[in-house]
Amino acid sequence: MCLSSQTVVCSCSTSSMASSLTTTTKDNLIPNNIETDFSTEDILVDKNSMPEDDPNGNTLHDAHEIRWGPQHAGAKLLASQYTNVLGILTADLASGIVHWGADTWGSVDMPFIGRNFLRPFREHHIDPTSITRHDFVETNGDNFAVTVPYLLYMAYKFTYLSDTDIRRTYNVEVYMFLLAIFVSMTNQFHKWSHTYFGLPSYIVFLQNYHVILPRKHHRLHHVVPHDTYFCITTGWLNWPLEMIKFWSLLEIIVEKYTGAKPRSDDFAWAQKTEQVHYE
Repeated sequence: MCLSSQTVVCSCSTSSMASSLTTTTKDNLIPNNIETDFSTEDILVDKNSMPEDDPNGNTLHDAHEIRWGPQHAGAKLLASQYTNVLGILTADLASGIVHWGADTWGSVDMPFIGRNFLRPFREHHIDPTSITRHDFVETNGDNFAVTVPYLLYMAYKFTYLSDTDIRRTYNVEVYMFLLAIFVSMTNQFHKWSHTYFGLPSYIVFLQNYHVILPRKHHRLHHVVPHDTYFCITTGWLNWPLEMIKFWSLLEIIVEKYTGAKPRSDDFAWAQKTEQVHYE
């Protein structure tokens, strides 16, 4: 009986120790597995995402294996598409501001700018097709004189600057290039919008799909009193600017602080009935 009892006690004790050991082993194994899992996850994160101390994730890799950041080929291409559109929109807005200012304010009798700058705008409202009788130089000379110097400077930079310097300002240069090109061609686009016969088919295509100023679109500006749709590069901004009453609000402000009446000189020339001669 005593031996049997001792055997039972030892057996129970051994079983209890084994159970305790098993439990302890399991408890120790679970944290270790979790730590192993976390370590694996951390490695994957470090390998496949941007480290917080290196947002572009490029210092840990060869330059030919850039995976993200501003120097990534895809990022540069996508960013350049923003600058392309922005350059064209800026040219369109600039054409609207110049056109609105020349149509709305000033007089042909003003020294220098009257006959040299404002006179063509007055003539254009009375005889819109006059622009179609101008040759390329007469149509585009003034705009090219403004943009060609900068385009030459840009060509110099792309020829002599290092690749690093070019990349640093690449998006700005793309923006300025598109701005300069569309400013240069603004008067030509305007001329084509008044040309109803003999245009090349590709120009008509660009007009029909509103890539450049469409003919029917621009006709809205030539409805008296010529107070709307001033943007003449592409005309993309005409509708949104009209929706916010951009031009009319500007005219209210200018008239309030200067006393000048919008388009007063333009109206006066439209009402003339006798021939005027300049010496």
